Amino acid sequence: MPTDQLPERPDGVRRLENVVIRFAGDSGDGMQLTGDRFGAQAAAIGNDVATLPNYPAEIRAPSGTVAGVSSYQLHIADHDITTPGDQPDVLIAMNPAALRANITELRPGGVIILDTDSFTELGLDKAGYEVDPLTDGSLDSYQLFAINLTGLASAAVADHNLKRKDAARTKNMYALGLVSWMFSQPIEDTADYLRKRFASKPDVQAANIAALRAGWIYGETTEAFATVYEVKPAALPPGTYRHMKGNKGIAYGLVAAAHQAGMPLFLGAYPITPASEVLHELSLLTSYDVRSFQAEDEIAAIGAAIGGSFAGMLGVTVTSGPGMALKSEAIGLAVIMEMPLVIVNVQRGGPSTGLPTKTEQSDLLQALYGRHGEAPLPVIAARSPADGFASALEAARIALAYRTPVILLSDSYIANGSEPWRVPELDELPDIGIELATEPNAVDEVGNPVFLPYARDPATLARPLAIPGTPGLAHRIGGLEKQDLTGAVSYDADNHDLMIRTRQSKIDGVDVPPLEVDDPAGPPGSGADVLVIGWGSTWGPIGEACRQVRADGLKVAQAHLRHLAPLPANLASVLSEYHTVLVPEMNLGQLAGHLRRETLIDTVGYNQTRGMPFQVSELASVITRVIQGVVDDDTPEQAAVGGNGAAKVVGDVTARLTAAKAGVGAGGKTTVTHSDATREAGR
Repeated sequence: MPTDQLPERPDGVRRLENVVIRFAGDSGDGMQLTGDRFGAQAAAIGNDVATLPNYPAEIRAPSGTVAGVSSYQLHIADHDITTPGDQPDVLIAMNPAALRANITELRPGGVIILDTDSFTELGLDKAGYEVDPLTDGSLDSYQLFAINLTGLASAAVADHNLKRKDAARTKNMYALGLVSWMFSQPIEDTADYLRKRFASKPDVQAANIAALRAGWIYGETTEAFATVYEVKPAALPPGTYRHMKGNKGIAYGLVAAAHQAGMPLFLGAYPITPASEVLHELSLLTSYDVRSFQAEDEIAAIGAAIGGSFAGMLGVTVTSGPGMALKSEAIGLAVIMEMPLVIVNVQRGGPSTGLPTKTEQSDLLQALYGRHGEAPLPVIAARSPADGFASALEAARIALAYRTPVILLSDSYIANGSEPWRVPELDELPDIGIELATEPNAVDEVGNPVFLPYARDPATLARPLAIPGTPGLAHRIGGLEKQDLTGAVSYDADNHDLMIRTRQSKIDGVDVPPLEVDDPAGPPGSGADVLVIGWGSTWGPIGEACRQVRADGLKVAQAHLRHLAPLPANLASVLSEYHTVLVPEMNLGQLAGHLRRETLIDTVGYNQTRGMPFQVSELASVITRVIQGVVDDDTPEQAAVGGNGAAKVVGDVTARLTAAKAGVGAGGKTTVTHSDATREAGR
């Protein structure tokens, strides 16, 4: 259990401020469902919850092997949290492979609940164990509860007409019931969920509910567990909350955006991990004026979405990195047509097929520059599962207001993770509706009314949109360069230069909120010397790490970018106020390079591409070293990659801080620079 446990209640229940629990088993053991339901139960009683699903990319990896292990980690707390936790306090392992794959990450002294059913010679051999860990003493430092969960679950459902294999599969619900009892969680919400999920299979429904209740009763009646735990509700802002996954949050945000725009929503998509769930969610919402189209490929999907926008709907396409590559030409088409379009990229590990079920932030440069020609467009990024809703709404607002495609970046961590989401009131949502052209907007040289499809709004430089078939508003459309104002095909050199610059100016003029800095030590320039800046899903780990460092008595500031193109107008002035700017990223420095290009300010990078989010303790250690000016002991050749596979902060931090405090550089302070050798090491 965590060290921050509270005094025991008079009834023997031990209060905890927070706990990290990981369910792990074979890919067919239902660990994703089990973890999701436990998180939903926790959210229902008011806990703050952050989750981290983790599963293999193979449809069915070899049963009983480490490669086939699937896990679901949850962090539940009585206070605000933003990460799923670094190390589990409790591990529920359904087979030897699950134990082997996860035991090294369990907190020392943590709890292990082990299903002993598959701890046979064959099961141990599949998992790579030469000696049974139940007998060799390797688990003596943990609180071990070795229970035949499969056997107990099968016995509990013996009267429900299931085959032996199907009866054994209820062990995940038995384990959920047991752990729910252990942490004082009611299980009725899960029982209701099972009734709905298996409504067409009454025997399966009854068996799973019976296994769930039997697991609870086992915990209540056995004398094996000496302590019951409780995590009290968190003090969240008032409102109605839902347990929200990132992909679902984006789907709901898109529906809300279409409603606020007064338009139907059209989705053109092709299934791809980890973005497919957005398609699944939107396909269920037809009653909200949503039309979803599963295309034969990525190119057809975005072509259909552009067509939806041309027809007066909010056009959307959803994909991941490989699909973005296929869509690039059509994105350029939407740019030159100046057509509203929301393009959701749920990033995963790459390149190529890469790590389909793992997380990464490696598509930023693709989003910013991954098109031929001068094809600028806005790029924004969601920071957490619940933020998917607001980010989707913002992407649609920009797309409609400026008549442009917008890329919304998410990633696998956000997409599959979940947290409580406060359902907004309708009057809290912005009105993002636009006026479609219904009549001519100019006259020709003889005074006849005409429609100029590339006339410009003086404030936004947006062009008018006319739904095809509107009387008197016929105009050209397509991918060839447009004549200014008329939209006729033009090969004129000066006109091409004008249109290129106009489209760029339109994107440069997108209204972006100023960058806000969280610096308890004071305003920029008078508080902390070090600023940590990130984008996307690093928001949670960076924030928790900064709070941890501050609790240790050190000063550090944090800022986070939602708008990546265009960047906030005050970005350069904010960065220049800090002696050192640290940029943690799940790539090899893409934001750092973007900042350097746009602000001429160098940064210190901390980079990893392990397919998993940053750990808070890892970032806290890095931030502390940067603040204290501690230089890594590694040689320059070793500095780029540390023992844990993560790129490390390199260079003489002390020298940079000393130079900065000497007052050189813009604004009386120097920017952080690297030597050429350090740059090469960092790559």
